Amino acid sequence: MYAVVRKFSRMRSVDEAGRRAADGLGPILKQSPGFVAYYVVRFGDEMGGSITLFETREAAQEAHQKALGWIKTNLADLTDSEPEIMSGEVLAAVMGQGKSGTRATAA
Repeated sequence: MYAVVRKFSRMRSVDEAGRRAADGLGPILKQSPGFVAYYVVRFGDEMGGSITLFETREAAQEAHQKALGWIKTNLADLTDSEPEIMSGEVLAAVMGQGKSGTRATAA
């Protein structure tokens, strides 16, 4: 499994970016070959990002290019910079038995 993490340091609205990403980018990624999961994350007050999992490095790289295009078109008004991007092979995964697949709402 392969992970791609994108982090935006200064966002005007992390909540709005999260909604747009879940509704717009999520379905695009879900249709990509090798897709495993997509999480939108609040990293801080003005920091947000995502964690995307794919079966292979190649699948992750292909989908990442689609994601960058979507981000430039749909989130440009919420951030002034490109995301910091990290990617790599998942070495271990430990899954809980709690609720999964639910959409989080702002607290």
